[in-house]
Amino acid sequence: MTTGLANRVVSDTAREYLRLHLTTDIGPVRLRNLVQHFGSVDAVRSASMAQLQRVTGVGPKIAEAILRARDDAPVDQEVARAAECGVRILCAEDDEYPRGLLHIPDPPVCLYLRGRITPADALGIAIVGTRRCSHYGQEQAVRFGEILAGAGFTVVSGLARGVDSHAHRGALHANGRTIAVLGNGLSSIYPPEHASLADEIAASGAVVTELPVDVGPDAGHFPRRNRIIAGLSLGVIVIEAGQRSGALITARVANEYNREVFAVPGRVDRPDLTAGVNGLIRDGAAKLITCLEDVLDELGDVGRALAGTGNEPAAGGPVVSPNLSPQQTAVLQAVSDGAEDIERITETAEMDAAQVLPTLTMLELRGLIRRLPGDRFVCRNVAAKAGST
Repeated sequence: MTTGLANRVVSDTAREYLRLHLTTDIGPVRLRNLVQHFGSVDAVRSASMAQLQRVTGVGPKIAEAILRARDDAPVDQEVARAAECGVRILCAEDDEYPRGLLHIPDPPVCLYLRGRITPADALGIAIVGTRRCSHYGQEQAVRFGEILAGAGFTVVSGLARGVDSHAHRGALHANGRTIAVLGNGLSSIYPPEHASLADEIAASGAVVTELPVDVGPDAGHFPRRNRIIAGLSLGVIVIEAGQRSGALITARVANEYNREVFAVPGRVDRPDLTAGVNGLIRDGAAKLITCLEDVLDELGDVGRALAGTGNEPAAGGPVVSPNLSPQQTAVLQAVSDGAEDIERITETAEMDAAQVLPTLTMLELRGLIRRLPGDRFVCRNVAAKAGST
């Protein structure tokens, strides 16, 4: 395999992450421990057996596996297969790696990608639900997919039969962006009847997974797939879900990640389809929604900006002397003080990353800050008085 081919498929840094990703028992949490301990993924590669075993969660068996991973052959083979399938492989240090995933406890070590991820995808809303949806569930999935995409959100779902696929189609009907997260490798599409849908999604959005190229679908993969769906999103909408639906896992993880959870109420005479989603509403684990405005209201500043009520820039110029919320003021001040990357902004503003990400997007929409390559942010030259009333 030539270096040119490898560079198109995977960066040099992502290649080292891939080496560990392909190593048995090296998951996101253990990788984080390794990189934090040694300072870089390159340093992990050069560590000795004794040094590796000083890391939390790394015993002799795993240390030996890491040492064996220094063989280039498995990595070369995986990169070659990715190239054959039109797939790129990202790591957390790549600019295109979704920023939202960096702020969950267990971000994918590597993200396999068909299509592309854009900064606008920070405005992601997931739509999930049962595979055996009713006609009503289908209608609502398409409806919310269309209206969310039309409002500027990226619709995130799992390409599964039922609600997921209809949500993707709704976003495509609106000529919007949508991201499909798979529970198998990208050498094939599951379910197979959605292969053409996956092609449509990749052409204007992205199809992603954390699983190596030739890994097939397995029931054990889908709960971990669901955490990526939640991590890519500002909020999760559940449309039809029984008591044991996998969509409830996504909702639970979204709550743990401090994302919003929404639920479309279902028919009380179909508990097999709606007991789970109605239970979320009953238990206060999800906010009842019936329309786009309900979602925008819960999303606060981002919602108001997308609804056209957030003092957005007038035609031909940026906002001057806008009214800013305390959250907006803190983030804008952090950027003004020279904090450019998300981690520094989060630290300077003394806010959670889950709050900073949508606030940055809102400030960008309002013309107060500008996004630079590498997800860096700077203030625009405007005469804005942060916090003025």
